[in-house]
Amino acid sequence: MTGNNLLTSIYHFTANMCSIYNIAKHMFGVMFVRCPILLADMNSFFASVHQAMDPRLKGKPVIVGGDPAKRHGIVLAASYEAKAYGIITGMAVGEARNLCPEGIFLKPAYSHYVDFSTRIVRIMKDFSPLVEPFSIDEAFMDVSGCGNLFGSSLEIALQLKTRIKNEVGVLCSVGVGPNKLLAKMAAGMQKPDGLTVLDLPDVPAKMWPLPVRELFGVGSRLEKRLRELNIRTIGDLATYPLPVLQKRFGLVGHVLHLSANGLDYSPVDPRSLERVKSIGHQITLPRDYYGYESIEVVILELCEIVCRRVRLGGYAGRTVNLSLKDVEFLWISRARTLPQPTACAGDVYRAAVELLHRHWPSWKPVRMVGVSLGGLVKNAPEQMDLFGEKERARRLHAACDRIKDRFGEQSILRAVSLTPAGVFRELKGAKGRG
Repeated sequence: MTGNNLLTSIYHFTANMCSIYNIAKHMFGVMFVRCPILLADMNSFFASVHQAMDPRLKGKPVIVGGDPAKRHGIVLAASYEAKAYGIITGMAVGEARNLCPEGIFLKPAYSHYVDFSTRIVRIMKDFSPLVEPFSIDEAFMDVSGCGNLFGSSLEIALQLKTRIKNEVGVLCSVGVGPNKLLAKMAAGMQKPDGLTVLDLPDVPAKMWPLPVRELFGVGSRLEKRLRELNIRTIGDLATYPLPVLQKRFGLVGHVLHLSANGLDYSPVDPRSLERVKSIGHQITLPRDYYGYESIEVVILELCEIVCRRVRLGGYAGRTVNLSLKDVEFLWISRARTLPQPTACAGDVYRAAVELLHRHWPSWKPVRMVGVSLGGLVKNAPEQMDLFGEKERARRLHAACDRIKDRFGEQSILRAVSLTPAGVFRELKGAKGRG
């Protein structure tokens, strides 16, 4: 299908939908919402959270990043005042200091970011039950059928922005579209504090001239491969012969072609985060660790963190994965499957240590350690042992979880965390992944 034919089809489809909308409104008094999908994207979220918590930071260049002394010193977020100096996410903290010596550099506070994110999602659910968190600072919302309650999608977007600003204290850009893809693209077109509507008929004029890298789902590697086909803009991709894309990229080629034409059939799924495949945590060590004894301390601490998160989600898992990186940034990842699903740190620790001894020489220094538990299942039945050791471990974990729920994650920890090899007390700002 040529670009002109596709555009004609889109216009006809839109006209038909408008006719259906008018008939339904006349016959039943039902106000459907055109472009019912919204994406709320928080602006410079981490930095904005700190500015909301401390009004003295408002209007100042705030940079959130790691600690260079602990070797994860990159910029995670920068306020728009800091971005004016050329500071971008992923830049080394040292380079950011050179660009903006008067900047206010803060360590990340993930617990606060999660709290703010939860509050924002709660506000969105006041408008519609169909809310899908996309990341810690983004969430989709489907307002189909909410027209009689809150008005058009544009009116809902304005109400949402106002409530988030007044009740949470951060700014957001909202994209409005007929599907998740166009809502996502629209949200990035006007920042900060933007509101953009991107409907299907707008795609040729507003989306096709953009570089293909700006299409959601296209990263640097895929961009390079597309350039080999002389595809440089989203419009080039939209009008490229579909059979060639399918032959070159398989199913991904078909999805890319649909996306470039503004087509996306994925629903807003409020339960998307419940289908977790694995939960893990990793940390870059404050110094190079030598010998199994020191590394095993870190592994045990990570197992405690991972299994705590697994239990919070009501999961148990069978596949233990250990990741290690050396001083030359070479890394390995090895996995072992347990006989039964577990959420017990001891079970995961024993499997991870076995992987360590089997695949990593004791003399080789370690720079980064990661542990994850996969093959997750909900409400897994547990095979009890003869002497009740598993039941005692389960009760111990339950007691520790209650203490942490009430007094915080640092309120109780293993004694090894107090040894020189322990890093748990300094993990509040470490980066987790799930």
